[in-house]
Amino acid sequence: MNPPRVLLVLISFVLVKICGAQLCQGSLGDPIVNITFGSGSNPGQPLAAASTSYQYVSHDCPSDGFYTVRNRTDQCFTGWHTLTADHTGNGNGYFMLVNATEQPSAFYVDTVNLQCNNTTYEFAAWVVNMNRPFECNGNPNKPNLTFNIETVDGKVLQSGNSGDIGPQTGPEWRQYGFFFNTPTNTSRIVLRIINNAMGGCGNDLALDDITFRPCGPRLNAAITGNGTSMNFCQGQVLPQTITCQVSAGYSNPHYQWQQRINSATSWIDIPGANDVNLQTDLSANTAPGVYEYRLSVSQQENIGNAVCRVNSNVISITVNPTPVPSASNNSPICSGANVLVSAANGEKYAWTGPNGFTSTAPGFTLDNAQAGQTGKYFVEVTSAAGCKATDSTGVIVHPTPIASVSPGSVSICEGATTNLQATGGNSYTWSPALHLSSFSDAAPVASPVDSTLYQVIVANDFQCTDTGYVQVNVSKKARANAGPDKALLVGQVIQLQGSASGTNTSFSWSPTTYMDDATDLEPHVHPDADITYKLEVVSNDGCGTAIDSVKVSVFNDIYIPNAFSPNGDGKNDTWNIPVLQVYTNVDILVFNRWGAVVYHAKNNSSPWDGRFKGSDLPVGIYPYIIQVKDIGIKRTGWVMIVR
Repeated sequence: MNPPRVLLVLISFVLVKICGAQLCQGSLGDPIVNITFGSGSNPGQPLAAASTSYQYVSHDCPSDGFYTVRNRTDQCFTGWHTLTADHTGNGNGYFMLVNATEQPSAFYVDTVNLQCNNTTYEFAAWVVNMNRPFECNGNPNKPNLTFNIETVDGKVLQSGNSGDIGPQTGPEWRQYGFFFNTPTNTSRIVLRIINNAMGGCGNDLALDDITFRPCGPRLNAAITGNGTSMNFCQGQVLPQTITCQVSAGYSNPHYQWQQRINSATSWIDIPGANDVNLQTDLSANTAPGVYEYRLSVSQQENIGNAVCRVNSNVISITVNPTPVPSASNNSPICSGANVLVSAANGEKYAWTGPNGFTSTAPGFTLDNAQAGQTGKYFVEVTSAAGCKATDSTGVIVHPTPIASVSPGSVSICEGATTNLQATGGNSYTWSPALHLSSFSDAAPVASPVDSTLYQVIVANDFQCTDTGYVQVNVSKKARANAGPDKALLVGQVIQLQGSASGTNTSFSWSPTTYMDDATDLEPHVHPDADITYKLEVVSNDGCGTAIDSVKVSVFNDIYIPNAFSPNGDGKNDTWNIPVLQVYTNVDILVFNRWGAVVYHAKNNSSPWDGRFKGSDLPVGIYPYIIQVKDIGIKRTGWVMIVR
């Protein structure tokens, strides 16, 4: 043994038959004994006391004269291989890991019940040398194993030697074995495995899968005229005759045909099939699957024990399922749409259809399909096994209506109506529905407030549709607003605030005297006397005329009334100074006789109603100060409130 080091390598497998041993010239049966050491998590359980003289350890690096049961060995000694599975590649499978004693000795002894008298057996075991070539300065001790098959009283029935098992660059599982005969009335034997090499540096090994299998006559089975395998398609299966040639070997053989379906775990005896010839019961009604047959033979004296049989080669008859094409499509559709046609479950496809249509694809698309493509589409589907099936699918393409609308475009005045008309189908849906007499009539009346694009969906009996459009343009009526009345002092200029609205309108002022630009909605004017201007707005689409006027008052000076009577009789109820509305920077202050402010208006020339904080002021004289800052004028005086 050597210091630990990790090395992960690939495991290879080699079968070695020990030279000079008796060889089976016939067929083998299923294993009667198969010692796998089990499987699970580490560590495995120790072997029974009688199985080995070595001592058990639970870790994966046993010292000289010790063994363990593991599903892997990792980081053991500088010169050991790393094993990550048993010889079958099962990562949970156990194997026996042995570090040899200093002196040659038996490291594995087991008593085995082979169950069959007077029978030839194959013995085999898998072994791997755990030492790598560079260990022990390149010369590690090599395991050298003797396999003894003995009677329970110690008589050696057969012995074989492995020879030196040399080290390999990677862990290489090798199978060693030979054939032997059990005497009459003898079925229990002792297996003894002896390591003939010295321990010390090297001579470390793993042991796995010890098997015993019966050996008998050579059995060669075949289907008459068809070798060892056949393939059928479902519904075309015919009975077959299987014949097995049996060589000499058993003095009194018993024959039993067996069947296994779809790789089941067990073979089943076929009742009454006890001849070298077998007529299968396969027929056209046989379900798809893999049907396997073999002839099982034993000595007549072992007929009651199935494990004593040897088996022929396997005959395989495969019944392949008929493919299910599942042809389908997305019709009915309306003309102009795409039809999607498909089949499935095949390796090859052959489509035919109307107008000479063909395709070899699993599915296809009829782009922009038309009514002439209506009809049956047939497909032959061939599976990978060559089995065929046909199917069909009906494609239906309905005609699409053609929507016709009138008028295509129309103009109306605000508040007017117009008739719409659609044809080409038997149902109609207009949108938007607002301001329509009906959204589902072919000829609704439209009275939109604003210009609107109406859409109509025309449908036929198959609910195929087309769409039409009508543009209704709404011209807004003419509207005129000459603006608020104005006032000014003689010699001043003031700007009018006219506005016009409507669709496609024109306007004019009259008169145009004292007006700087009659083409402007907000012209400047400078009359020398009171005047009224008219603003006329005309719809050029014939949707009416609108007129409004504005009065311009002209004052020679700022006239300030000296009395008013706020008694609610509608006459002279407010203190009003119209000319002040001409200016934007005006400050008005009114005081009571004690000098307290009872009215204050800044940049606001609205009339005063003679109230202070919501209450009527008493009759009396009220001084005022008025400043027109636009023109630098200040006026003082008094105003009388009378009731």
